[in-house]
Amino acid sequence: MVLGLLAACKKNFVQLNTNPNAVSNPTPQYIFTKAQYDGIANMPVLLEGTMQYTTSFNDVAGFGSKYVQSGVNSTSSSFSNAYPNQINELAEVIKAVQSDPSKINLLAEARIWKVYCFSRLTDLYGDIPYSQAAQGYSNSNFTPAYDSQKDIYANMLSELDGAAQSLDASKTTFGTADLIYGGNTDQWKKFAYSLMLRLGMRLTKVDIASAQTWVTKAIAGGVILQDADIAKAPYMATGLDINKNPLALNLWNNDYIAQNGTTNQEGGKYQDVWINYLQQTKDPRLAVISIVYNNGKPDTTSSIQQGMPASLNAKPANFGNLSEPNPKTLLLLNSPFLVFTAAESYFLLSEAALRGWYGGTSAASLYQNGTAAAMRQWSLISLGASDGVITAAQINAYLSQNALNTSGTMDQQLNQIYTQFWVSIFPDAEEVFCSYRRTGYPVLVPNNYPGNATNGQIFRRFLYPVSEQNLNTTSYNAAIARQGPDLITTHIWWDKP
Repeated sequence: MVLGLLAACKKNFVQLNTNPNAVSNPTPQYIFTKAQYDGIANMPVLLEGTMQYTTSFNDVAGFGSKYVQSGVNSTSSSFSNAYPNQINELAEVIKAVQSDPSKINLLAEARIWKVYCFSRLTDLYGDIPYSQAAQGYSNSNFTPAYDSQKDIYANMLSELDGAAQSLDASKTTFGTADLIYGGNTDQWKKFAYSLMLRLGMRLTKVDIASAQTWVTKAIAGGVILQDADIAKAPYMATGLDINKNPLALNLWNNDYIAQNGTTNQEGGKYQDVWINYLQQTKDPRLAVISIVYNNGKPDTTSSIQQGMPASLNAKPANFGNLSEPNPKTLLLLNSPFLVFTAAESYFLLSEAALRGWYGGTSAASLYQNGTAAAMRQWSLISLGASDGVITAAQINAYLSQNALNTSGTMDQQLNQIYTQFWVSIFPDAEEVFCSYRRTGYPVLVPNNYPGNATNGQIFRRFLYPVSEQNLNTTSYNAAIARQGPDLITTHIWWDKP
């Protein structure tokens, strides 16, 4: 009888124990789409406060602008979210296509997007698992070593170079599975060289020769300079949350869903530093990004906009009269997320021109092109609606009043360029955070809030997850021995003190 049962158990064992809904061979197109969504969604919204765009009277919600000691571990979430999602997903895509020459574009685009995702991660933490990342399933490596940021940068730049050169317009692409460019190889090449320009400039404090080499290579390769080539991901207003603009969704759910200006559940508003600067410079973007609820209706009148100080620890009496994001631009769930813009290229090129690395045109002209492009792109964010349109006359008037001071020193001009960068790259606070740490601009006054973890300084990096200390101890200890203490005040490699 027992033998009969054993025989019965063996019969059709594979068929009975195979999940009919499982996929044995992954479809790289589907995974790549998910990796793009995940790579963009993994943005640290708290940096909106750190770069002094927003704040809250709530200590927890306002950690980014207050740096309170009790909230430091919230910075670990970008690390925790990245590896099981976009990093693993891209490893699967690359594994599925790398041995097929006909899929060279799929491999190249996955490599480029991988650099984008890893660059955002290493720029927050410094040394991270890189060369051994995403090997848990394939190699049973659950304790990956941390690579030094110097080595990570060298490999990322090399990857961008190799991937860009391998793109072949005659071969198949991801097509519509590619949210950003629909598989357009020329645009992916421009994106790759634009990332190279960004990462090359990161090296100016630690390896000026390499910075010049990579920046000039990027310029020669061709970077994003036209509005049509902006790297952007589309979203929808309905359906699953993954299909909605992640920044708008976060702001909407956490603070602004009531649309009345008074019951913002996390106590968030625009910070006074941000609003004051836009008013002082008569910036037409103020009316595009900011509203005050006036008799229950959103009012974009620039003169009535007012930000909230980051020093508050209780709801102010005038809370309902303070400025917050415009629902018709910043809070549109179906607005595209701009991954890399023409404006960013122009500002970086302006610095390159100042350094003598780019002779195509003057730093002043590039600065103007960047500012104009940044104003035009609000029309993309508002999906062409009038709420996001800044007219050519408004742009020209602003440029005439805010031209680059070419008679100033190089440092004074960099101050102006990267203060304008702060205004123009908003709301991509992570990229502005990187630019601020590298250049020191804009000049932001730190918030010396009671109980802060930085001794009244703007922090320099994020903390590794506690799980890394417990489950990847050897690799974690090696990283902090090389880089420095696991503190938010420790400088990463390219952020040389």
